[in-house]
Amino acid sequence: MYEHLETAKRTENLKRIVVDPVSRVEGHGKVTLMLDENNMVQQARLHIVEFRGFERFIQGRPYWELPVLVQRLCGICPVSHHLAAAKAIDQLVGVDPVNLPVTADKLRRLLHFGQVLQSHALHFFHLSSPDLLFGFESDINKRHIVAVLAEYPDIGVQGVMMRKYGQEVIQTICGKRVHGTGAIPGGMNKSLSTVERDNLLQNIDQIIDWSISSVELIKKVHCSNLPYYDDFATIRSNYLGLIKPDGALELYHGGIRAKNDKGETIIDHVDYCRYNSYIHEEVRSWTYMKFPYLLSLGQQNGWYRVGPLARVNNCDFINTPMAEAARLEFKAHSGEAMVHSTLAFHWARLIETLHCAESIKALLNDPDILGQDLLTQGEKRYEGIGVIEAPRGTLFHHYQIDENDIVTKANLIVSTTSNNMAMNESVRQVAAEYLSGRELTEPLLNNLEVAIRAYDPCLSCATHAVGKMPLQLELIDAEGNLIDKLIKHGNGQVERNCVS
Repeated sequence: MYEHLETAKRTENLKRIVVDPVSRVEGHGKVTLMLDENNMVQQARLHIVEFRGFERFIQGRPYWELPVLVQRLCGICPVSHHLAAAKAIDQLVGVDPVNLPVTADKLRRLLHFGQVLQSHALHFFHLSSPDLLFGFESDINKRHIVAVLAEYPDIGVQGVMMRKYGQEVIQTICGKRVHGTGAIPGGMNKSLSTVERDNLLQNIDQIIDWSISSVELIKKVHCSNLPYYDDFATIRSNYLGLIKPDGALELYHGGIRAKNDKGETIIDHVDYCRYNSYIHEEVRSWTYMKFPYLLSLGQQNGWYRVGPLARVNNCDFINTPMAEAARLEFKAHSGEAMVHSTLAFHWARLIETLHCAESIKALLNDPDILGQDLLTQGEKRYEGIGVIEAPRGTLFHHYQIDENDIVTKANLIVSTTSNNMAMNESVRQVAAEYLSGRELTEPLLNNLEVAIRAYDPCLSCATHAVGKMPLQLELIDAEGNLIDKLIKHGNGQVERNCVS
């Protein structure tokens, strides 16, 4: 499984160690370390080496196809892209999010809570719990969900069933668990029946109980490993996310709030349609993923974190009682205005899972959820921006169309992209603190992956736009011999090296 560990030739007296690919994340990436003769780490980087050109190939398509097209970015969080695109194309038919029919709005929220619940359960139980339960440097053969099911069957089954329930919510509304259809311009394409509602209600109390026990589990794991868990991969950063008008946690629709590492407000309740006045993106040559930053702070100091930790840090309260009680305990743990521990992403993630379970129950018991008023329309516009809190963080979809309803321009800022700089900083912190000067073994190198996994990155989602990283194409024969190689450099120059 770890044949991807390689030691390359020395370059300028430095030794290169590569972890390729980073495992138990969605998508493909690698970490490179540059070591001197004493095994001291001189450089550590997370490289995103896959490329997916969604922003380009959705151009030329009619806008109403977008909610179905863009969810193919990912099989883990397709609903997030589906809804972000839907919120953008609502505007193209003249409908602002606050003017959506009540039932359509609540169905979308129910769908989104199901998506966040299943994604958080998948990440914590299937991908991260082996590290947390067995140890970061445990036997590689135990670092998977099957081992968790064998040694901690109650926890393993709980994770599987929680994810299953979230997927059932999605399937009920969209017809399929993955890549279904639900949101359309100006509303939703079908109502929820009483039978469907009642089927989902049958198990929601069990899901809430499991969510409570999940919060207790991560609190116990985190607090039994202090100060290590507070310090591991930890960096101080700015935080960004959506917020309700009253300051409550918001996952579907709100204004943008950003705070610095001291908890001081940078921007607050900003209309997300004006995001480009506050957030810009930097391109670097060694990765396909961009580096967003807050314009007011500049490229060097303006990078920020998004996702569960950012949302729980930024909000004033959570409007469901059990999740709010868990949030207060979480915030009290650090003794600071903001919690900076990177491993605390897991704790915040499960607090949000509880919030989603509570919110699903409230919506299922809301009479409006069975309503039939699903569509509305206004005057055509030529630009639409949809922003949502995906499981991994704030997700931006921005489209422009022409008079024939054809997409002429698209820009996506995906959650993992916003965490790009933070993941690199965490990798550097772990490399310098725990690896530098030591003989690097596979279990030790897993520490780097643990740091990255805390962010729950979706690397497929994040590599939607090409930067300046060179593209390399190799032609290899049946015996494995390199026949030809073509390289397109970041400056646009093409180099061909025929070796046959």
